[in-house]
Amino acid sequence: MRIKAKSKGGKTTVKALLKHPMMSFVQAKKAGKPANFITHITAKVGDMQVLDASTSQNLSKNPYLKFAFKGDAKGKEIEITWVDLSGKTKTGKAKIK
Repeated sequence: MRIKAKSKGGKTTVKALLKHPMMSFVQAKKAGKPANFITHITAKVGDMQVLDASTSQNLSKNPYLKFAFKGDAKGKEIEITWVDLSGKTKTGKAKIK
């Protein structure tokens, strides 16, 4: 997982590349494998949750995520966590510049 976060003028912008194969039900059936895709994404800065998203199989392989939130979080750490259909969880952290 790659994360870049910048804070400017009271607004923090986050860009993240989530590495995941994102195998939809249709692709899985053709390949004879089980479907597996990211189902939930959360982002936190300290104790404050800044993103909570439920996703589906319609995201591309290695999805790119960009979002912004109000608040100057310069110097703090952002933590992004995703959960996929198989129950696997991955967490990435980055310092906000």
